Amino acid sequence: MLRSVVSFLRTTRRELELPAAARVERRRDKIKGLNSDPGIDPAVDAALSWLGRAQDMSASSDGGVARHYSLVSGWSASYPETTGYIIPTFLNEAKRRGDDSLRERARRMLDWLVSIQLPEGGFQGGMIGETPVRAVTFNTGQILLGLAAGVAELGDRYRPSMRAAADSLVDTQDADGCWRSQSSPFARAGEKVYETHVAWALVEAARLEPEKPYGGAAVANVHWALAWQHKNGWFDRCCLTDQTRPLSHTLGYVLRGILEVHAFSGEAELLQAAQRTADGLMSTLTDSGFIPGRLYPDWRPAVNWACLTGSVQIAHCWMILYEITADTRYRDAAYKANRYVRQTVSFAGNPDTHGAVKGSFPVDGGYGQYQYLNWAAKFLIDSNLLEQKLRLAERPDEFPPA
Repeated sequence: MLRSVVSFLRTTRRELELPAAARVERRRDKIKGLNSDPGIDPAVDAALSWLGRAQDMSASSDGGVARHYSLVSGWSASYPETTGYIIPTFLNEAKRRGDDSLRERARRMLDWLVSIQLPEGGFQGGMIGETPVRAVTFNTGQILLGLAAGVAELGDRYRPSMRAAADSLVDTQDADGCWRSQSSPFARAGEKVYETHVAWALVEAARLEPEKPYGGAAVANVHWALAWQHKNGWFDRCCLTDQTRPLSHTLGYVLRGILEVHAFSGEAELLQAAQRTADGLMSTLTDSGFIPGRLYPDWRPAVNWACLTGSVQIAHCWMILYEITADTRYRDAAYKANRYVRQTVSFAGNPDTHGAVKGSFPVDGGYGQYQYLNWAAKFLIDSNLLEQKLRLAERPDEFPPA
């Protein structure tokens, strides 16, 4: 009983030390819970607008996208890693909407990233301004996604940087397909199976440079990663900080990487592996669309909060599997997870949080605590646009022409 009282007093003290906005949001999430579902178009529009604001409000004012907005400390500096994979989202939306302003935003992101590329072709970990500044495999891979999209949509201006980044990944890959020499100083040391998301980036580069060894390196990495998959689909070595309870976010990374390399290679083994993980994740989904933010090896929930980034990443992967297999379980699970995340988005009050996606729900959960993350908004956009595409194909009357 004494321990309970002490714990309560400590929690109360920590809450009182928070800025008022953080206290209000925490209480709102705990007491009110989810909002009503705004629908796909409003959620996508608001998230896209917020990402533009995150680019404009970045504390480093360099053309990159601020890592986050914090209810405790405000806007952060730009984050090279996620700016990299935000670029394809902006270029896709620029094309879909016929919006040149989004195209120019993507160009500013690309130009900034090219300007900070390291001599060996890689990119640093962490936010701009953080130290040490050294090449990190995962960050290089995520920026490679943006560089490849830049070449495909904007032309050869970005091809030298794309080649340099892809070449550096091939050159630093070990013989077994793993990357070990350029690990992040901002994550727990050791091998990471979620670097299959880097393999996806190499696939995108391979499509533009088919004579290069990029595709083979991507396939080799995924085969290495599959050695760490359990029979039930769970992965060892799949977290930034806690390998025994990986984040849904990093599980979403590994799953997407396997699916994209399967699309490139056509290897049936990769599809089967992806389905094992997707099915395990489906067993964690509640009727409300909640997916626990961390998971034990038997897929039991390890926490009572959602990592919203992971939820929309996983939803996207389920929809990819639905497109491949026509198994409606994947589609229906994805729609539930997407709806859950849409219901956490705020459309009123502070313009710095309007349309933004929290790291966790509730906001004081263990991932991106009290923060609105740029990659969470990016993945919400991507996943909801795929949902809209599927719904339009099945029920055109749900999305009549504007």
